[in-house]
Amino acid sequence: MEKLFSISNSEVTSIVISAIAVYVAVIIYTRVFGKRSFSKMSSFDFAMTVAIGSLIASTILTSSISISEGVLGLLVVYILQLTAAYFRRFEFFAKTIDNTPLLLMDGSNILHKNLAKARVTEGDLRAKLREANVLELSQVRAVIFETTGDIAVLHTDKESQEVESWLLKDVMK
Repeated sequence: MEKLFSISNSEVTSIVISAIAVYVAVIIYTRVFGKRSFSKMSSFDFAMTVAIGSLIASTILTSSISISEGVLGLLVVYILQLTAAYFRRFEFFAKTIDNTPLLLMDGSNILHKNLAKARVTEGDLRAKLREANVLELSQVRAVIFETTGDIAVLHTDKESQEVESWLLKDVMK
């Protein structure tokens, strides 16, 4: 139990040096590879962010992984992220690694089958509608379960206003 709360001077030094080195590497890589490295534009981007976090933690806190190994691992993940972002321009690759947005509400009509497919409850849906300041279901034009896991609510006070078809182009109905 005592070991849980003790740390030697050499361990402190190792953690501080590792943290500084990894921090600098992440700043450099992010500047070189762009902000997309930490975006949540797709589920793949989110997975890459988690992988980067895991590599950072492992490099800083695990003595069996050298700073060089950790920095190299980070570089490889950043390169994979850049490569995937490039290839997502091609429809086949994008469909392979990205989820498809899913329509949860079409106007004021709740699509229960799609809620079940997305594993979203009516309570989750109501919370998102409240978060979007929807006061009446008649204000809703569409609710979309995005590829990132976010829920987008498109609504208006004007009853006659429809959602432009371009906004729903990729959405599974």
